[in-house]
Amino acid sequence: MKLLIENARLVDPASGRDAPGSLAMAAGRIVELDDFTPEQRLDAQGALLIPGLVDLHARLRAPGSALEGGIDSELRAAVAGGVTTLVCPPDTDPVLDEPGLVDMLRWRCERVGLSQVLPLGALTRGLGGEALAEMGALVAAGCVGLTQGEQATRNTAVLWRALQYAASFGHTVWLRPIDACLGGGVAAAGPLATRLGLAGVPVMAETVALHTLFELMRATGARVHLQRLSSAAGVALLRQAKAEGLPVTADVSVHSLHLTDTDIGHFDPAARLSPPLRQQRDRDALRAALQEGTLDALVSDHAPIDADAKTLPFAEALPGASSIELLLSLALHWGEQSGLTRAQALAPVTTHAARVLGRQASLQPGAPADLVLLDAAARWTVREEALISAGQCTPFAFQRSGLELPGKVLGTWVAGRRVFG
Repeated sequence: MKLLIENARLVDPASGRDAPGSLAMAAGRIVELDDFTPEQRLDAQGALLIPGLVDLHARLRAPGSALEGGIDSELRAAVAGGVTTLVCPPDTDPVLDEPGLVDMLRWRCERVGLSQVLPLGALTRGLGGEALAEMGALVAAGCVGLTQGEQATRNTAVLWRALQYAASFGHTVWLRPIDACLGGGVAAAGPLATRLGLAGVPVMAETVALHTLFELMRATGARVHLQRLSSAAGVALLRQAKAEGLPVTADVSVHSLHLTDTDIGHFDPAARLSPPLRQQRDRDALRAALQEGTLDALVSDHAPIDADAKTLPFAEALPGASSIELLLSLALHWGEQSGLTRAQALAPVTTHAARVLGRQASLQPGAPADLVLLDAAARWTVREEALISAGQCTPFAFQRSGLELPGKVLGTWVAGRRVFG
């Protein structure tokens, strides 16, 4: 269908544009306005029109849960939050370590017909860290990269072989830097964890893994995307690696960007996250790195955890939170706090995130018609019971007092088809 959206304010992070205008779409793509005859018109009444969000880390079910669970509700939550493309990890039951399982997941997501889902394949069989999975076959089946998910690779020789193979065939390896022997705690190591009696995860659990990984990258030339950096020291190592010219990109989660370990409060299981929330100096370094571009993308780190897995003592609760519906508003909130333009605030969840995938997210003719119509003046308060996600657990509810956030999604289009609003 040929649709013309009129009287919008076009905000395009790819070009820095933030100005009134109209946008035309046809056959799933943005097209030139010249000689365009629409079949339908939409009056945006001054609302913002932005590229659809690209979320580089969002689960469609809790880690380890069955493949068939949660796809519909989580994709409805995604489009309600303006996310038109999302990358999901392979740590389901069964693990996505065979092409047939990838095909099945993609078919189920396409049948729902909402956000575009890009799976990551398992780097090793069953994510066990010992035998390499069929990496080439998984990429051929549609995986955008290979990963160990939350499972740290204890055997460095296996990781070395995996990176050698990936480099030979141009595959990207997505890794969360965490040392298997140092990352077994439940909270960030520090005075708060000590006072609460919680097992701590030291910063060196991240930096030791980064040192190892960068050495392997130097030896193999493999391209790596680092997932959810959490520390100032990790950011410093990433900055050095990029200055050296290593082919590395990285992201940070909305939780690490906005919260600190003090938000654990009185053992609030909603704040049981992985990576754990760290100190304010880490949060400040992450914010600065995202603003300057050292960190490429902001991710929701969405994980729909059910109430039974969260109504447990802090150390026993399953880590994770529902956050895909909050990604857009939290990006705008960060922009407000940092004094950024709207285009700058939205770049890490649109243009820059798409660039990690080798894709385009913009309002330029020829780009996919993945779009979000947004009331930027609207304010809303985070309430768990209002979330579409089946998890309905988020630390941003702050024990039901709720964080007030900017921005309300009025409509979402995927490949030119309206899927929300």
